[in-house]
Amino acid sequence: MMNKKIAVIKGDGIGPEIVTEAMKVLDKVAEKYGHKFDYTQLLMGGCSIDVNGVPLTDETIAECKASDAVLMGSIGGNTTTSPWYKLPADLRPEAGLLKIRKELGLFANLRPCLLYPQLSGACPLKEEISAKGFDMLIMRELTGGLYFGARKTEEVDGVMTAVDTLSYNEKEIRRIAVKAFEVAMKRRKKVTSVDKANVLDSSRLWRKIVTEVAADYPEVELEHMLVDNSAMQLVRDPAQFDVMVTENMFGDILSDEASMITGSIGMLPSASMNETKFGLYEPSGGSAPDIAGQDKANPIATILSAAMMLRYSFDMTEEADAVEAAVTKVLEEGYRTGDIMSEGCKPVSCSQMGTLIAERV
Repeated sequence: MMNKKIAVIKGDGIGPEIVTEAMKVLDKVAEKYGHKFDYTQLLMGGCSIDVNGVPLTDETIAECKASDAVLMGSIGGNTTTSPWYKLPADLRPEAGLLKIRKELGLFANLRPCLLYPQLSGACPLKEEISAKGFDMLIMRELTGGLYFGARKTEEVDGVMTAVDTLSYNEKEIRRIAVKAFEVAMKRRKKVTSVDKANVLDSSRLWRKIVTEVAADYPEVELEHMLVDNSAMQLVRDPAQFDVMVTENMFGDILSDEASMITGSIGMLPSASMNETKFGLYEPSGGSAPDIAGQDKANPIATILSAAMMLRYSFDMTEEADAVEAAVTKVLEEGYRTGDIMSEGCKPVSCSQMGTLIAERV
C-alpha cells in the first residue's frame, strides 16, 4: 500500500467538473490496488483572485511543495468579458501558472499525443496515415530559451529594432535530455531530439549535450532531426515518433501541431515535472467558460493526466495502464461527450463519462 499526498487545484471554468471526475477515477484506483490518496484542495487562477486578490498565494505554493504531486484543472476565463482581464498582467489568472512553474522548478513539459483508433475519423490527416495510429510524447523545455531570455525594443540609428535572446546552458539541456531518456525507457525506447543545429549555436550545444546523455542509455535509440523537417514529418508519418525532446519555442509550436492531428484537445493530458519525480498534471485544453457548470465538458484529458501522475510521479505502472485501458474500453463501447461525438455513438455527460471510466478500472 502506498499513501500519496495530492494537491488539487480545480481552477476555473470547467476545471472543477473535470478534476472531480479524475478524482473519482483515482479513488477507484486506490480502492482496487490498496493505496491511499490524500487530497488538499487549493485555489489558483480566477477563483483565487476572487477570494485572495491574487492568482496564486504563497500558502498554495507551500502546500504544493509539501505534496507528492499536483493535479490541476483549467485556469482563466473569457478574456473579453471577465473582470480578471481588466487587472494588470501580473495579477491575471495565467500569471499564477507561470509563477507556480517557476516556484516548483517545473522545467519539463510532457505532452502525449495519442490517436485512438475509435477517434481516427476526427484526425485531419489522410486515412492511410491515420489508420496506422500514433502514440508519441513531446517533451518541451519550459524555463529557458527565447521566451525567458533578455529582450528589448529600441531605436538604433533612427530605426526601431527589437531583440530577443535565445540562450541555453549545458545544465539546462542535460536535465531535460535525462528526463527524455528516462521517459523513453518507460515507453518504446526511442528519442528524437529536435533542433536547428545547421543555423543556431544554441542548437549545436543542444545536439552535443543530448548525444552525451544518450551514451548513458544504450537501450534507447537516438535520432536528431531539424525542426522544419520535424514539422513536416508530424503530418507525413506521425507513427515514427516515440519521445520527441526539444527547446521551448520549437516545443510550443510542435506540441500544438501534434495536438491538432489527434482531432480533439479534450483528449490530451499533460505533465510538467522538476528534477525529482514531482510533477504538476493538467489537461492541455482551456477552461471553456462557455460550457462551465453544464456537465458537458470532456474529462478524459484530466483523467489521462491523473494516469500520467500515477506513472511518472508514483511509479504505479500497472495502475496507470488500468486507467488508460478503461478510457479505451469506454471509447470502444461507443460513449462520447459532445466534443468527440460522431454518428451512431452514445452521448454522455461529463460526470457520466467519469463514472463509466471509473467502473472499468
